[in-house]
Amino acid sequence: MMFVPDFVSDRVGEVAEMLKAVGRLQVRGLIDLRRPLDVVSLARLNRSYGPQAAVVMGSAAAYPDAPAVADERGIMTYRELDEQSNALGRGLLGLGLRQGDVVGLLARDHRGLALATAASGKAGLRIALLNTGFAKPQFAEVAEREQVRAIMFDSEFTGLLDALPATMPRVLTWVDEGHEVPDAAVPIESLIAANNPEALPPPAKPAGFIILTSGTTGLPKGAPRTKVSPFATVLVVDRVPFPRRGAMVIVSPIFHTTGMGTWTIGTALANKIVLMRRFDAEATLAAIAQHRAEMLVAVPTQLNRILALGPEIIGKYDTSCLRTVFVAGSALAPELATRWQDTFGEVLYNGYGSTEVAITAVAQPHELRQAPGTVGRAPVTAKIALFDAADRRITEPNIRGRIFARTVAPFEGYTDGRNKQLIDGYMSTGDMGHFDTDGLLFVDGRDDDMIVSGGENVYPLEVENLLARRPDIDEVAVVGVDDADFGKRLRAYIVPSPGATPEPQDIKNYVKANLARYKVPRDVLFLEELPRNATGKVLRRVLEQQD
Repeated sequence: MMFVPDFVSDRVGEVAEMLKAVGRLQVRGLIDLRRPLDVVSLARLNRSYGPQAAVVMGSAAAYPDAPAVADERGIMTYRELDEQSNALGRGLLGLGLRQGDVVGLLARDHRGLALATAASGKAGLRIALLNTGFAKPQFAEVAEREQVRAIMFDSEFTGLLDALPATMPRVLTWVDEGHEVPDAAVPIESLIAANNPEALPPPAKPAGFIILTSGTTGLPKGAPRTKVSPFATVLVVDRVPFPRRGAMVIVSPIFHTTGMGTWTIGTALANKIVLMRRFDAEATLAAIAQHRAEMLVAVPTQLNRILALGPEIIGKYDTSCLRTVFVAGSALAPELATRWQDTFGEVLYNGYGSTEVAITAVAQPHELRQAPGTVGRAPVTAKIALFDAADRRITEPNIRGRIFARTVAPFEGYTDGRNKQLIDGYMSTGDMGHFDTDGLLFVDGRDDDMIVSGGENVYPLEVENLLARRPDIDEVAVVGVDDADFGKRLRAYIVPSPGATPEPQDIKNYVKANLARYKVPRDVLFLEELPRNATGKVLRRVLEQQD
């Protein structure tokens, strides 16, 4: 038998993966190998302007009169989105900005955000997607760290802007009724009306964009993406079906990875993207029914809010058009996955990844039935590995380790110069997890969420998933607080279900009956709601600091 060096075998495997990825892109409708000139043209646009501008330009060329964005102000076609973002790009450069400058975007989900994102790419400006939940000190610190040179914002955030230099250009992306336009700001509509809608020449190089991490453990870090490989799209579409020239409702915030990624893919497929500035559970069902949306993109907390409406309200809306409900951004509780599919059918897809490594695993509906709470398997071109505390590879099932991933969307390092740990080309996700005997991945919690109580290691997610099964509990978060005897003790914060009045001792007894004694919360406290960020992640540091 002929000896084949390992590096040759690895290279052959990589080529095979890429060929498989091309096949998946073809099947999903993102490329058409029968029209090679179109494929080359789209690749050229992506290299020149970046993906957020390229997908708008490509769909506008192919389907100019198709609906692109639907929001509370109506419907915008792909031609309108393309031409108005051209004019806006010129308008931004006319404010004195230069190619490569960073423009901050502080906006909710609406047409102004879509226009600003596409226009920045066309003008060669790097867009920094800012969190709409920022307090003024966070906003000011992030804007300074990311070297923001201009700010695009919704009028509701005007109060944050006095933290910025008075000379910084200000552009309003949305003006609420009753809000006055600040003297120093120019509305987006004025820039569009005053500038040529013809295509802009390609910038010297694509400026890319900056997405911020969730910031659940501190100030959000900036994760830049200067270039995005077209193969990065396959990380999502390999295991998640998207409509083509259909309709999608996105209620996951677009300033974060899940919302931005699915908006980009949906736009590349010439879908009508239905956006809402604020999440409302019943309004989301109404939008699905009105637009006959085949896909919903959300975070798990939003699914819980929809189910809380109850069968009578849910039954008022025809959601039989739904084929895909894609969730990511925070943990999907096993009982929530089961309740959702019992109500809406086998449509739920659970994505796992991070701002740094992109999507690295997806659980499909049948896998969530088989193993509720799993994040599934790696898509084509992605690989997942577990390592122990000594950086040794874990290959056995049901052994917990640190989750590392390798994808075709390489992380460029944070804007503050730091980076994630790398082992053999795999990057840390910051989570702990395990594979079951069928090869399905489970996330057991953040590696920095682990609580050492009396010498025993506890991951809060296990306790939270158990308590979430109780019908008298709507939401739960378990954290570690200082304890003189045990170092840390567990404290459970619980949001009771409507009309329920659970007793603390009953909660403790329930955990004791199902888990080891050291996993029983010493304290059980009740809240009206858990503190969460815009992507639905619980702000644990807020709970840990409560007296």
